[in-house]
Amino acid sequence: MKKSLFGGAGLVIIGLLLLLAYSSFFIVNVTQQALVLRFGEPVNVITSPGLSFKVPLIDNVEYIDKRILSLSAPAQEIIASDQKRIVVDAFARYKIVDPLRFFQAAGSEINANQRLETVLNSATRRVLGEASFEELVRDDRQALMTGITASLNREASDFGVRVVDVRIRRADLPEANSQAVYQRMQTEREREATDIRARGEEAGRRIRSRADRDGIVIRAEAERDSQRIRGEGDAKRNEIFASAFGRDPEFFSFYRSMQAYERSLDSGSTQLVISPNSEFFEYFGSPGDSNVPAASLVSPAADAATVDEEAVAPSEDAAAADTTTEPATTN
Repeated sequence: MKKSLFGGAGLVIIGLLLLLAYSSFFIVNVTQQALVLRFGEPVNVITSPGLSFKVPLIDNVEYIDKRILSLSAPAQEIIASDQKRIVVDAFARYKIVDPLRFFQAAGSEINANQRLETVLNSATRRVLGEASFEELVRDDRQALMTGITASLNREASDFGVRVVDVRIRRADLPEANSQAVYQRMQTEREREATDIRARGEEAGRRIRSRADRDGIVIRAEAERDSQRIRGEGDAKRNEIFASAFGRDPEFFSFYRSMQAYERSLDSGSTQLVISPNSEFFEYFGSPGDSNVPAASLVSPAADAATVDEEAVAPSEDAAAADTTTEPATTN
């Protein structure tokens, strides 16, 4: 009986010893660092991964993240040095380098993020408030982020953290200002488009005016040349007719009469009310009844043999044009 009691008590004692031994050791992960607290007061800081010792039932272990942590701040409106309002959305990355100070200043990661968020907003306002909108958006954005990082680091060191980087996710005008800017840009582009169209219309009118003027000049010169050529042709024609008339007036009168007959009797519906003894029918009679020589009536080609070829055979169009300027000559 006693042996069984001692045997049971021994097992309990052994179990308690094993439990105490198990609770005396803890493992620190490679992504963590540990803070050993004794009755709420820190007694040891462990930053290396591995197996560590603590006093069981007395010491507690507070694990703190060793990795780079992210801190996001809500977008805030900032007035730049050129008095322009800017909506800035920034975030930071930090690392806990002093677990003891971090625990004493913040107590936990949630409390640290809340306090660092206020510091980040303050540093962002201070640095960006000294810069212009153009510097933030276009010219010197990297230098401004570096300045915010340095300013945040000076205040975050009290929390046992080191700020690795600060980035501006977005920097833009407020919605109302953006609409006004877009409207102004649209108005400016429309004004430029109107100006370009007006200059194009002016250039088009100038080109059309020049083309119309050149067309008038070209037509006038062509008309002048055509009148000169027609005049030369008329002069040459008159010269040929005069030469032909001078060589054989009788044959020329006969030839002109034949042309007059052809034009007058061209249509079958032509009716002439003229006396048969009219000079118009001079060559319709027999050779004995006419004052014209028979040779001229029977064989005009024989009499035309002595006439120059250009004078005896003028073109039909030239003869038709001549009848409007010279009356037919009859015997």
